[in-house]
Amino acid sequence: MKIFPKKKIWPYISERLPIPTSFSFTGDAINGLKCVMFDIYGTLFISDSGDLGLMRQQLHHSESFRKLIYHFGINEEPMAILEAFFKKIAITHDQMKKVGVDFPEVKIDTIWKDVLGLDIRMAREFAVFFEVMANPVYPMPNLEMALAEIKKRKIQMGIISNAQFYTPFLFDWFLDSPMNTLGFHKDLLFWSYREGVAKPSPHLFERAADTLLKMDISPETVLYIGNDMRNDILPARLKGFKTALFAGDNRSLRLRKELPELKNIRPDIVMTDLSQISLVIA
Repeated sequence: MKIFPKKKIWPYISERLPIPTSFSFTGDAINGLKCVMFDIYGTLFISDSGDLGLMRQQLHHSESFRKLIYHFGINEEPMAILEAFFKKIAITHDQMKKVGVDFPEVKIDTIWKDVLGLDIRMAREFAVFFEVMANPVYPMPNLEMALAEIKKRKIQMGIISNAQFYTPFLFDWFLDSPMNTLGFHKDLLFWSYREGVAKPSPHLFERAADTLLKMDISPETVLYIGNDMRNDILPARLKGFKTALFAGDNRSLRLRKELPELKNIRPDIVMTDLSQISLVIA
C-alpha cells in the first residue's frame, strides 16, 4: 500500500509530550557497536499503550468515530462494531495458538475487511483512521536527532516491533522522510504483522539475529532499545544483544516487576531521552 496521505490524518493529530519518570540515564558507552535496533510504540513514538476497555468506551462515545462509520456507509452502532472487531481478533488469536503460535499477531486490515465487509483498500483506509483515533501517537523528543546521529556514525539501524501495515507511515507523517532515507536498513525491519507473531515471542529476535549474522554483525555488537522489560529487554538479552530500557515516558514504561522471569534481568543501559544515544555510542 502507498503511504497514506498525511493531509488526511493530520486533523486528528495533536502535539503530545512524554510524562517524565523517576529514572535517570545509567550505563556505559558500548565499544564496537555495529547496529541499533528499536521498538516503535513507547520508544520512538509517544503512545498511550492504554487499557482496551477504556479505549472501547472512549470510542463508543466518540463523535469522530461515529462520523467515520457514517463516512464509510456502515449502518451499525459504534459499540457493536467495536465488539465485533475485538471478538474477531480473539477468535483469530485462538486459531493461531492451536497451530502452535505462541504470541499471535493479526493483520488488522484483514480483520476490518471481515468485520465491515469492505474491500481491502477501503478496509486499510478505515484502519488508518481508526488507529489515529484509538492510539494517538507523536514523536518522542529528539527522535530525528537520534536517528541522524546513528546514521552519521555509519551504524546500521533496524526495527523489531509489534506493528501493523500503517506503522512505517509514522516516519513519513511526522519526519517527512521514508525509513530508508533516515538510515534504516531495508533488511532489518521486523514487523509483527508480517511475521504473524508478536513480542515477547523470541521469533522476531531470532529472525533479526539470523539476518544480522549474514551481514557479519554478531549479537554482542547490537543494541536493542525498548520500553518494556518483558517484550523488549528479556528476548533481546536472550539473543545476546546489548539492551537499553527506554524510560522516557511514564505512560508506556513497562517494568513488570511482578514477573518471575524478569527477576535477574537488567538492561545494560537506561535511557530517558533519545538524545542520549550520543552517550551510548563509543
